[in-house]
Amino acid sequence: MNRVRVGIIGAGSAGLLHALSYSQIHEKAQLVAVCDVNEVTAMGLAKTYKAEKVYTDYKKMLEQKDLDAVSICLPHFLHAEVTEAAAKAGKHVFCEKPMATTLKDCDRMINAAKKAGVKLMIAENHRWTPAHIAMKEALDQGKIGEVILARTYEVVDERTNMGNPSLWKGTADRAGGGSLMDQGVHKAAMLRWFCGDVKSVYCWTSQQMIKLPNKAEDTAMMFLKFDKGAIADLFLSFAPIAYFNNSFELYGTHGTILEDHAWTDPVRIFSIRPGKDSYRWITPKVEHQPHPGYYRISFRLEAEHFMDCILHDAKPDLSGEDGKAAVEVALLGYYSAKAGKEIRRGEVQLP
Repeated sequence: MNRVRVGIIGAGSAGLLHALSYSQIHEKAQLVAVCDVNEVTAMGLAKTYKAEKVYTDYKKMLEQKDLDAVSICLPHFLHAEVTEAAAKAGKHVFCEKPMATTLKDCDRMINAAKKAGVKLMIAENHRWTPAHIAMKEALDQGKIGEVILARTYEVVDERTNMGNPSLWKGTADRAGGGSLMDQGVHKAAMLRWFCGDVKSVYCWTSQQMIKLPNKAEDTAMMFLKFDKGAIADLFLSFAPIAYFNNSFELYGTHGTILEDHAWTDPVRIFSIRPGKDSYRWITPKVEHQPHPGYYRISFRLEAEHFMDCILHDAKPDLSGEDGKAAVEVALLGYYSAKAGKEIRRGEVQLP
């Protein structure tokens, strides 16, 4: 196989970014089909990115012989069902985050891929944001020692989508929740990468601006304790009347890393480790564009990684198990918010 023949299931905003990514790595991937329940939407995406076939039924699409893999870009509650069907049809699966809305569904996806012998990767684009990769490299090099404290923010004005009662965004049944599930899994995945496994959580959720009965929280704050001793807080909101804010702060025993997606040079590192850069701020050069440009970069890099895994029979760096772990943190957060107390992993039975 010289190129992976890919289909996209779900032609909304995520599907558009997946299509754009495949067009940027055309030497490794070829978009051959698009599926969406809205045929006009599917035809528009297919025409723009030169996919030959259009479907409104994903089951019909999975019957296509010259199809090696699929991008699943659907409402969260559909991920498990479609992943199972794709795996059974022998297609590799590249599924948008959050992986699913329950741990049971995460396990369904993992088991289906293993049984069929296909690859499953969760499309956690933050994992392939070059700024975050630079942070991880600095951590692995010991530049700031052991992380003792982390802070992370993701606040996005989603009042229009959250305020639309007919849209699945932010619903408990179809999205799995609001800002905690949608944004929190991003942060949980990254903090696990930086700090290790989560030990316990304490969380608050609230409807601050959007108080529709079929919508979940628009704002959440969660505190995490990690097995290695670090503690972290997460600020998450779909409600602010402000520009997009996505950032990290990592404080270690020998230094500090600050990262902000809004900066032209998004990473700053201060270290007291011996060397030419000791006791001063440095700004490593990474591929970056302030919001929304970094989406195009990170989506391209994650898609390229998955194509390489298929072409060279390698294990994806963000597996189904990793995707499940991020969902688990969000679900623990919901349990904590309802119980009004700190919850340890393994203390409660999660769905």
